[in-house]
Amino acid sequence: MPHPDLFVVCKNCQAEVSPYITECPYCGMRLRKRAPKIERPDAPPPKPPRRLGRGTSRGRAKTPRPAAEPRLGRLRGGEIPGIRGDALAKPWATIVLVALSFGIWFSLAFYASENFALTALGGDPWRYVTASLLNGNTATQFVIVLGLGLFGWLIERRHGPIVVVALFALCGPGALAIAVALDPGAGVFGSQGAALGLLCAWVVPVLIARRRGTGDDDVDLLGALVIGVVLLLAPVLAQGDVVSGVSVGSTFAELVGAGLGALAGLVLSTRPAR
Repeated sequence: MPHPDLFVVCKNCQAEVSPYITECPYCGMRLRKRAPKIERPDAPPPKPPRRLGRGTSRGRAKTPRPAAEPRLGRLRGGEIPGIRGDALAKPWATIVLVALSFGIWFSLAFYASENFALTALGGDPWRYVTASLLNGNTATQFVIVLGLGLFGWLIERRHGPIVVVALFALCGPGALAIAVALDPGAGVFGSQGAALGLLCAWVVPVLIARRRGTGDDDVDLLGALVIGVVLLLAPVLAQGDVVSGVSVGSTFAELVGAGLGALAGLVLSTRPAR
């Protein structure tokens, strides 16, 4: 008689876990959208077989079927198809954002970042893209884009790629546009607002879940705080001139991005993970 799989492999951390759970206990990845049915030992016994009445072709009782073995139901989209991890479940939105950021950075390495800053709301539309993906120097670019990739991956794992793209647009170009609207003529650029926005959008639901007593993770919030401080201070330390128009405007834009990300985190805390 066939037996159910003894374990499945988490497609995120590749750990072997029980086939009767819905979330990986090691990384929190959602494995299934519903728990499988399991035959309980204290279930009531099956009804006795009915005897066929007169006039039927057979006068003896039917042989009862053996109890069905516990088995997993039909898999749905996004669930593990067996005991192997799904190699296609990758954070494609985050990968595209990181690749696009580094691609634009390397292609414009011989130009000053200020030349592609956002200076007016009615300016060239392409400046919203370049200003949101370029940073002051190489060190700042790597630090901020790494933060963007880390927290973008964490959010995409829980809420999908559309949420990541929307958060980047809100906390990146959106925050820069708000900074220019409040201070017309000031040139702003940098992806630190988007990185801080993604960080806040990920941290706020974790804090709310822990306050409600429903948090089941062991997230290192101290490490997230250290990363947030580094993202906040990296552009200022790299530029070394906090009084310039670009520095002041970019710093204000990253604070706006962090605030917008925190508000988005409040909305995400009301949505279940996918």
